[in-house]
Formats: sequence, structure tokens, C-alpha cells
Amino acid sequence: MTMHNQHQGSCLCGAVTYRVSGELKAVTHCHCRKCQKSHGAAFASYASAPRATVSISDDSAALKDYESSPGVLRQFCCQCGSSLFWWDAQGEFSTWMSIAIATLDTPFAAPRQKHHCVAMKASWHEISDHYPQLE
Repeated sequence: MTMHNQHQGSCLCGAVTYRVSGELKAVTHCHCRKCQKSHGAAFASYASAPRATVSISDDSAALKDYESSPGVLRQFCCQCGSSLFWWDAQGEFSTWMSIAIATLDTPFAAPRQKHHCVAMKASWHEISDHYPQLE
């Protein structure tokens, strides 16, 4: 397996670690209010992978779930508060998981990216890159 399609990541305190044994796709910067609140930032940046390719190590049982909308599960470390994953169990991509790319510990290059939910973007933040913007 080449380095570019195997990634490792962790939460801030290291209680939760993960490995992705496949390519990360669909890099999105989400500006919805739920992502803003979850990350405490203007937006959250995610990449997606099939859930079957994500292996999570959580020896201290720190990974907790929160259902932010019906069928939408967000996971975070209860020790340090790091937002790590989310997926929509009822949606079209229910077998895929979105991973907060700032939690990656390995290099990751994302040539194609997009902004999502820009109608909800923070009023104090200006999007200044050239990536597509979707409502």
C-alpha cells in the first residue's frame, strides 16, 4: 500500500487513534451551523472514506456519539473534545464516513475541494480561495 492512500490520525489527547486504509475523497469545507458549533470555528473541513476502510482504536472508551440530526451521527473524544467523524446512517452515502482532516497525523494533499452550506457561513469570515461554493 502506498503512503498516499493510507492515513493515520488522532484526537488532541491521543485517546482515540484511527487508520484509513484507502483513498480520502470529497474534501469539503462545511459552513453549516452544526459544523460551526461542533468545531468552534467558521467551518469544518472533512474528507470521506468508506466506513469499512476506517479502523478506530479507542482503548480508553473516549469516543462518544452525538446524533445531531435524525440519522446523522457525530463522534468526538470525550476527554479532549476533538471532533473526529460524522456520517448519515440514512442518507445516500450511509456506508461512508467523513473524517475531520485536521485530525490527520499523516500528510494529506487535497487538490479538489469545495465549500458547502455557504449560505450559513459566519458573517465575519470571507472565503478567499477559488474552490467551488455550494449552498
